[in-house]
Amino acid sequence: MLNPKDVIEDFLESHDLDYEKSGESTYMLTLPGEKKLQTHVALVIGDHSLSINAFVIRKPDENAEKVHEWLLQKNGSMYCVAYAINELGDIYLVGRLPFSAVTDVELDRVIGAVLQYSDSSFNPLLELGFTSAIRREWAWRVSRGESLANLKAFEHLI
Repeated sequence: MLNPKDVIEDFLESHDLDYEKSGESTYMLTLPGEKKLQTHVALVIGDHSLSINAFVIRKPDENAEKVHEWLLQKNGSMYCVAYAINELGDIYLVGRLPFSAVTDVELDRVIGAVLQYSDSSFNPLLELGFTSAIRREWAWRVSRGESLANLKAFEHLI
């Protein structure tokens, strides 16, 4: 079995991913998205496994129960990672891989899944947990003649 650190570093370099190393065992990746412009992911080499942690969105301002229900319904069909909340209520994607599963192919699959889940969930989570804030932002921009371009996906809420 190859050293997980070597596999991760080779993968990151060969895929030209934006990352920084933090200490001996943590890699901080920034993945580009479409709806969520950036997803920040930590790959942490532990004693027996690789931990994957990706910030998705902060604690919802409203409808937390509906947001959590949506997340739990999604968890059952996801690959290698699941939605979780931290002690502040912020939403993350988390998962673990045993060292024997840390391969180039599996890293590609897992990081791709993280990006897809984070990006595809972003607008639905904003809509469920931040409708009032979106409406306030829309009104503020209209009152000042500001661009509504990045709010167009939420026009149906107004």
